[in-house]
Amino acid sequence: MSQDYNNPAFKKLLQKLQEESWQLELIISGFAIFGLFTIYEPLTQSLADAQNNQLLYKLILSLVAVMSCAILIFNLVLHVLLRGLWIGALGLRYVSGEIEYDKLKYSEKFTKHLKKRVGSFDKYIATLENYCSIIFAISFLLIFYVLAITFTILTIAFIGNYILSSDWLPGWISKGIGIPLMVFVCFGMIITFIDFATLGWLKKKKWISKLYFPIYWLFSFITLSFLYRPLVYNFLDHKFGRRLSLVLVPFYILVLVLSSFYYQSSNYIHSNINSSDIMANVENYEDQLKDSDKFVGNAVIPSKVISDSYLKVFIPYTESIENRVFYFNPSLKPEEDVRGMRNNIIRIGNSSSSKRDSLRREYLKMFNYIYSIKIDSTAYKSEFILSENLKEELGFETYLNLDSIAEGKHLLHVNRLRVRKGDTINWIVSRIPFWHFKD
Repeated sequence: MSQDYNNPAFKKLLQKLQEESWQLELIISGFAIFGLFTIYEPLTQSLADAQNNQLLYKLILSLVAVMSCAILIFNLVLHVLLRGLWIGALGLRYVSGEIEYDKLKYSEKFTKHLKKRVGSFDKYIATLENYCSIIFAISFLLIFYVLAITFTILTIAFIGNYILSSDWLPGWISKGIGIPLMVFVCFGMIITFIDFATLGWLKKKKWISKLYFPIYWLFSFITLSFLYRPLVYNFLDHKFGRRLSLVLVPFYILVLVLSSFYYQSSNYIHSNINSSDIMANVENYEDQLKDSDKFVGNAVIPSKVISDSYLKVFIPYTESIENRVFYFNPSLKPEEDVRGMRNNIIRIGNSSSSKRDSLRREYLKMFNYIYSIKIDSTAYKSEFILSENLKEELGFETYLNLDSIAEGKHLLHVNRLRVRKGDTINWIVSRIPFWHFKD
């Protein structure tokens, strides 16, 4: 079976398949574009949620998924447009045949110019065919490039977090192994990128190629290039493929730069300003977040207008909150940090339920010590408990008595303790304006 590719019958089958592959290309592109447009918005929401809640692992996965989705949408839409133009050209050729420049009765200068620049109609169809086939193939190859960059960055992060900054390895081992490994991976990443950008220049030089080979071998596993290497070399050994590869990279950069432009209508006013005594941002009001695709801010109250005799304040949980709790109370930090990707099938408990409950109470006590609340200039005692908001986000919730405050506009201050240069200061988390009117 491994020698079937040398069989003449198999080669004949491949020839027939590649001649009819345009039909499969269009079917796959059509279904893929529909599916990609369907999942693009949920993926961008997932990315924004990961950024908002500072979830590193989810952020990386969502970012890779969004980038891959955007690349595929752009390439496959371009492929469908060009393939549609190709089909139209074939239909026109059936009706009109070749371009007969003499029948156009242009001057000799223009006739010579058009014959040289435009050329044969069959050549135009063949060029379109080449573009369509290569763009379709390179669409999926680019996803592997995104994964290669991601896995390289993850490798560097792994060395930094689990070797250089390791708590369980002796310092002389973590530094003695971690530093050379980090230097080698960073240096190898740069060298591999140079080889990639120059279309394999390092492989062409005899003495350089010997030094580069160990780096090439290691990064073939880190970047998973052993899975798609045949596609890469098939592009590089074809003149048209090389040219298109060199053109596409700056083209994607240009598209990225152009997509970053936006129109700003004011020098002072825009919707992303944080809430303050002169600004009310949607992200800080629960009723405005209900039917919105925006995410919860650092602190949330029910509405801009409060008619009840109490005010609910919700602070969404983030990993940075837990890091602050550990900083101010190191005894709460467990020996094994269970945050991050976990398996839901097997769970092994490492402490009794009563002990966990006791630690949670201490955790909340420390949170209430770190975070404080004021309305205007009046301080309120923090009594936050664990809860969930309307978007099913875990966080901390408390209620403030408004009986003693006058009707009208007020400003809620949510602060937290922060250590800077050895001094503990109050850092502003959120300032949220609201209006209180009694029923």
